[in-house]
Amino acid sequence: MTMTIERAASILESIRAEVGKAFKGQDEVLEQVLLALAASGHVLVEGLPGLGKTLLTRAAAASFGGDAKRVQFTPDLMPHDITGHSMYDLASGKFVSRKGPVFTHILIADEINRAPAKTQAALLEVMQEYQVSFDGETHALQRPFMVLATQNPAEHEGTYPLPDAQLDRFLLKVLIDYPEPEAEREFVSSLLDGKTGDSLDIAAVRKVASVEDLAAVQEAVGLVKVDPEVVGYAVGIAGATRSHRAVRVGAGPRASLALVRLARAKALSEGREYATPDDVRRWALPVLRHRVVPAVEWEIDGRSVDDAVSEILGGVEAPRK
Repeated sequence: MTMTIERAASILESIRAEVGKAFKGQDEVLEQVLLALAASGHVLVEGLPGLGKTLLTRAAAASFGGDAKRVQFTPDLMPHDITGHSMYDLASGKFVSRKGPVFTHILIADEINRAPAKTQAALLEVMQEYQVSFDGETHALQRPFMVLATQNPAEHEGTYPLPDAQLDRFLLKVLIDYPEPEAEREFVSSLLDGKTGDSLDIAAVRKVASVEDLAAVQEAVGLVKVDPEVVGYAVGIAGATRSHRAVRVGAGPRASLALVRLARAKALSEGREYATPDDVRRWALPVLRHRVVPAVEWEIDGRSVDDAVSEILGGVEAPRK
């Protein structure tokens, strides 16, 4: 039986509240990641080290009883280190499959741009098809499944930029910044409460849903209605990036789809049966910032890709109803 929108909204709110007990001071980042999870999407997170990306992932998995695994991407990381491989078992005298860390519910790919292209490409099938192929066999991944990949915006030595085809597989790109002073003080103070070290504490996060519940939430997103004019608004936003003076390379059709998917997830989280133009507009920056390439003149003027997207968004008229 399909879960109702009201029940799905309640589960998402419970998960958000629990994760918020550990991941403090980054409410917008938390919302973006959780709604991407509800929309069955993958997330690219850009931020300096030590801002809680791994904590967010572990806390999210704990809230619904899922598995979370972390892989540190390095220049010597090979594809089979991620996907798995076959190995000879001496006891049985047969080759057996040894599954890699992608067989989890949430995979954090830390500093994904530090691995060479061949290893990055190993994630393409995983992210798009939710399966892994090696040694002539295809293995289905667990569902729900999300890749949360991170990049360091300040250190580029020894990195391999992600190709456009892989960037397009990420539903959205989240920027994570330093927390507000009050939130940082609360975090530091929590480590003084009879604890030592700087371990990531998710003890306060309770399991408030099951893996099956989250899978049902993802299915319930499909119940949210989207008016043709709202779809046209999403397509118009993506299309405007292909001809604007601020952009050298515009967004493809996956951007239009991502806007609609996230608009439906946002509506679901609020218990609504329909998505609005505001839901679409809300996601323009995180959906487009990794899918468009600013014009050289735009960058020379010191303006960012977010500035370009904001200007484009202002020129696309939203439906009135």
